[in-house]
Amino acid sequence: MDLRSLGLASFGAATVAWLLLAALLAARRSGNRSGGLLLAAVAVQVLWAGALTLALVPWPPAFALGRALEAARSLAWIVLLLQLLGSARPAAADEDPLDRSRRRALALVAALAAASLAVDFLDPHAPLAFTVKTLLAVTGLVCVEQVYRNTDPAHRWSLKYLTIALAGLFSFDLLLYSDAMLFSQLDASWWIARGFANALLVPLIAIAAARNPQWKLDIGVSRSIVFHSAALFGAGAYLLFFAGVGYYVRFFGGEWGATAQTLVLFGGAIGLLVVLMSGAARARLRVFLSKHFFSYRFDYREQWLRLTETLSQQGDDTQASGLPHRALRALAHTVESRGGALWLRNHDTLHCVARQNYHGPREALALDDPLVAFLAEREWIIEIDEWRSRRESYDGLALPDGFDAHESGWLIVPLLLERELLGLVLLERPLAPLAVDWEVRDLLKAAARQAASYLGVQRAVEQLVQAQQFESFNRMSAFVVHDLKNLVAQLSLMLRNAQRHRDNPEFQADMLSTVENVIERMQGLLLQLRVGARPVEQPAPVRIAEALARAVASRRGLQPEPSLEIDPSIAERSVLAHAERLERVIGHLLQNSADACSASGIIRVRACAEDGEARIEVEDNGKGMSEEFVRTRLFRPFSSTKAHGMGIGTFESREYVRELGGSLDVESREGAGTTFRIRLPLASDRAVPEPAVAGA
Repeated sequence: MDLRSLGLASFGAATVAWLLLAALLAARRSGNRSGGLLLAAVAVQVLWAGALTLALVPWPPAFALGRALEAARSLAWIVLLLQLLGSARPAAADEDPLDRSRRRALALVAALAAASLAVDFLDPHAPLAFTVKTLLAVTGLVCVEQVYRNTDPAHRWSLKYLTIALAGLFSFDLLLYSDAMLFSQLDASWWIARGFANALLVPLIAIAAARNPQWKLDIGVSRSIVFHSAALFGAGAYLLFFAGVGYYVRFFGGEWGATAQTLVLFGGAIGLLVVLMSGAARARLRVFLSKHFFSYRFDYREQWLRLTETLSQQGDDTQASGLPHRALRALAHTVESRGGALWLRNHDTLHCVARQNYHGPREALALDDPLVAFLAEREWIIEIDEWRSRRESYDGLALPDGFDAHESGWLIVPLLLERELLGLVLLERPLAPLAVDWEVRDLLKAAARQAASYLGVQRAVEQLVQAQQFESFNRMSAFVVHDLKNLVAQLSLMLRNAQRHRDNPEFQADMLSTVENVIERMQGLLLQLRVGARPVEQPAPVRIAEALARAVASRRGLQPEPSLEIDPSIAERSVLAHAERLERVIGHLLQNSADACSASGIIRVRACAEDGEARIEVEDNGKGMSEEFVRTRLFRPFSSTKAHGMGIGTFESREYVRELGGSLDVESREGAGTTFRIRLPLASDRAVPEPAVAGA
């Protein structure tokens, strides 16, 4: 191999070695000034070795760049040593950490570097250029000696390998440039060996960085980027290897060489696809990178974002898209598990509600089961293999038979909502072996609590919805019962009058019409109970005059009997409503007026049009109500002054009128009577069809 090829190999190896060290240093986080200076020095070292490699290609601009980086390289390492010297000799509280002596040394080094750079550009082979570079090497050795000497003997072990590496670096430079100064030229063999010599120093720098965790840098490198970069690098190396094998086969394979090369490359490509699509291979790569390239095994920011995104995904909450299934997938993915099963508490039993790649036991677990009681009390994550080998550590806990016999079972993780055990998860073994240490347990505990909080919120929402459904049904039932009470009162009145008028044909016809109307209304109430509180039909135009006439007619026989007055302005006008419900509102107000009046009292029903609204008044001269009663009790549900009243008729009437866009007001004075006033928006005449009159 000629000298140029050897030089390319030498400085190429140095470039790769120092580049790897720079990547390792940049992957660490939160450090101090020394860590930043170390990374800067290593970065300059990478650029220097790379420039010299390019200069040997040859690439002419790299020569000038290499001469500039030669001085910058020595300057960067000396600045780092001066920083470490200040840290090794603590200053008094009122002194600047960068004291005068270090300022002077730094100024001297900067001057030497500038001089070296200037002389290099004038004549890089002049004796003066070699002399300045020799002085820089001597200065570097002096700084190394001062750092080691002034470091506390108890802490020298942390800087030992750094000082050895820099002493070797500056010593090689001293020998190289002092020899060149004597003979007025560089020794080619020494200069080419310089790349290999610098590459050999990388492990020593790496050990020193590992022994000084305070040198970590505030530079964040995503684990995802490292993983994909490592996968890409591995794939590239794999393809290069097979390309080399293919070239060898083609070169030495004779007439079958081309065919054999094709088969080798095809097989290599298929093998690469198999590895890239293997979940176990990806999991092993993640574990390897986490163990050897990061201070912590997990990227907690990425884990938390992924967990939250999985739990909060929108789905129809059925089958695999439901929240329990998403919670199971999130916990399994956290530790590269194949899947598992999730049990959730329902009353006094834990039921298996979600599974993924799981063929183990699914039996329900009672709250008094030893496993459930143990998890609720201890809040531990149980590693099944550890439980089998060290059962005494778990106080002799007996797992359910299915859990013990399930060979692929790995971890049992409790789902805790504060101090309540909401459920548990049984995880399958991971795709790649993963040691269950404190970090894995802490991560799973945090993830399980987050998943439990989502499941707890879902349970609370379901309970709230169920409670609201019961409340709605109870409220609707109260309204229906109130309406039934009014129908019963109407039938009772008819029976009382039947004793006197049973032989009257007109009464008999009116009685049959009343019974028919009651049956229709009861059927409507039953339909309302089946479909919900809201009416089945949509509001439709209802003639005011006809609705009031039917409501008054349904109260025939009341004492006193109501009278009806219809203003001509509203005789042919309509409102959008439900005919039966509107009649029920008027009927309730008439019943209240009758209850408040004596048999000789007066009840008037009046209707007119006013400002685009229908105004309906029900007036009586009964005993009236106090202002306080009207304000605090009249419209309050389930509050009644009647012995057999339910206290919801007036409330229901007002709510329905409001639903139609109107209002229900009351004016009353004790001893003088009461007036209920309903206002409803009038419907457009053009939209009013001929109504189908229901039987009264």
